[in-house]
Amino acid sequence: MKAVGLTRYLPIDDPESLVDVELEQPEPGGRDLLVAIKAIAVNPVDTKVRAPKETVESSPKVLGWDASGIVEAVGPDVELFQPGDEVFYAGDITRPGCNSEFQLIDERIVGSKPKSLDFAEAAAIPLTSITAYEAFFDRLELDVEGANAGETLLIVGGAGGVGSIGIQLAKLAGLTVIATASRPESTAWVQELGADHVISHYEPLRPQIEALGLKYVDSIALFNNTDQHWESAVDLIRPQGKIVSIVENVEPLAQSMMKTKSATFVWEFMFTRSMFETPDMIEQHRLLNRISKWIDGGQLRSTANEVLSPINAANLRAVHQKLETGRSIGKIVIQGWD
Repeated sequence: MKAVGLTRYLPIDDPESLVDVELEQPEPGGRDLLVAIKAIAVNPVDTKVRAPKETVESSPKVLGWDASGIVEAVGPDVELFQPGDEVFYAGDITRPGCNSEFQLIDERIVGSKPKSLDFAEAAAIPLTSITAYEAFFDRLELDVEGANAGETLLIVGGAGGVGSIGIQLAKLAGLTVIATASRPESTAWVQELGADHVISHYEPLRPQIEALGLKYVDSIALFNNTDQHWESAVDLIRPQGKIVSIVENVEPLAQSMMKTKSATFVWEFMFTRSMFETPDMIEQHRLLNRISKWIDGGQLRSTANEVLSPINAANLRAVHQKLETGRSIGKIVIQGWD
């Protein structure tokens, strides 16, 4: 099968950083599905895994954690899907990724593709929707059914992939969404997705929050540069409020004011369930099916903002390079094979 992989971890402007390769098509066992990949999306995690380091792989490492496709074959223990089913999923960071014609994926982290979306539109959804859903409804413990309606949620990094679906999920739950954006085009994007207020993360946050008539916000989601925004987040979170982050810190995060406020800080990492095969791993299957239902019901929209073709090393290098600028809006998708 065709695939895109790496053996050395190189700067993205090096043509050897991602290369076209031929690999043996895998066979499904256990609860695995063998999926014929139709479209993929690229996320910041791809660029972080590919980032330069001294390691050399003995065989090509395949990246990619956002895909849509058709079930080609199933393992003997599969219960949820059958060949011919159209699916979408983010995957498992401990296994080969989706930048290949076929991929093995545990059925417990796979959802049924929204019928109203094509494969490219569907591929933009899984990783970011799982991340935002878990961040809001598992980690911040907000109620997806609306029990927290009217509460304020500050989303730092509203125009990125996670922020783009996160704004929509937060509005479904009835929250008042304050999203950060830094450029006219990203501001327009988050407003189109339903943000109630837009502020700039390049300017001090407190004066902008106070200009909205607020002293504190009820919950904060850091989807962009935890270190840079930590002090502001701690200042703005209400006493006994909660902050969630998806971006690892470089410097220690001061906790004294968090203690004074009895505030909570929690991490979200969407690969946790698959990486550790947690007892509730199947929740990601259920989550993706709920997302699919909302999309087909017109309550959510795809966040695909650019679609390239075909899936190959040259196009993947171009997308990695764009993501590394930190200025992309929504999701970038690549579909089809030569």
